[in-house]
Amino acid sequence: MVSQVTRAALALGFSILASGAFAQAESNNQVAAKTAWSVFVDSDPKECWAVSAPTETVNTRGGRVVAVRRGEILFMTFFRPAAGVAGQVAFTGGYPFAPGSTVEVDISGEEFELYAEGEWAWPASTADDAKIIAAMKRGASAVLTARSSRGTQTKDTFSLLGYTAAMEEAEKRCK
Repeated sequence: MVSQVTRAALALGFSILASGAFAQAESNNQVAAKTAWSVFVDSDPKECWAVSAPTETVNTRGGRVVAVRRGEILFMTFFRPAAGVAGQVAFTGGYPFAPGSTVEVDISGEEFELYAEGEWAWPASTADDAKIIAAMKRGASAVLTARSSRGTQTKDTFSLLGYTAAMEEAEKRCK
């Protein structure tokens, strides 16, 4: 698990644009691994994030399980002090989401919604980020269900084992 996350996070760092979208950057600075979650830090600009890859992925089309090619699938919590970002939840499903769609998030029975744009999805507000983070700290797993621009439904399950420690480590490193 961590090796998948490490590989993915090496290729991805994140900068928050004024529009709220994410831009790709590079990071090779993994500073911690907390069970299913890893922590990365970049220094220019200062950015820290806790990130995990799914433990299970199911892709369906027309109700039937199908094999599809997807890029990196990551669920994360991101901090960037200079931009005032103190705990932004983000998800990339490894494909372009269907235009105008949302990603349904089920965290141990609590349901939330992320708004999708391109290959990224995130909550509508910082208040929603805080609610999702609180649920992730309490929960055992998070299941994210989304629809690709090609009509494939994806269901990605993430373990939350180690999430609290990883998120707090990322937050501490970006104070």
